[in-house]
Amino acid sequence: MMWLALTGAIVVEVFATLALRASDGLRRKVWLGPVVAGYVASFYLLWLALSCGVPVGIAYGIWTACGVALVAVLARFLFREPLTPVMMLGIALIASGVFTIELAGVTH
Repeated sequence: MMWLALTGAIVVEVFATLALRASDGLRRKVWLGPVVAGYVASFYLLWLALSCGVPVGIAYGIWTACGVALVAVLARFLFREPLTPVMMLGIALIASGVFTIELAGVTH
C-alpha cells in the first residue's frame, strides 16, 4: 500500500506540474483546476505513504527524483523543451543519489 501511494503521488505530481506548464503562467485558466487538484492529491498521497511507514528521506527523495526525471522527459515530447546530454547526466546523478540514500536506509 505504501509504495502504491508513493507511486500515485509521483504520477499525480508530474501531471500537475505538466498542467502548470500548459497553463502558460496561469494565463490559461482552464488548467488552474488540474494544477491545484493535482498538487493537493499528490501531497495527500505522499502523506499516506509516510503514514504507512516509508521513511521521509526515502519517500521525498524518490518523489522528487522521479518527478524531476519524468517532467523533464515528458516536457521534451509535450512542449518541445530541451533535454540535453548534460540534463540527462543530471537526471542520472539524481537517480543514483536517491538509490544511495535508499541503500543507506535499508541497512539501518
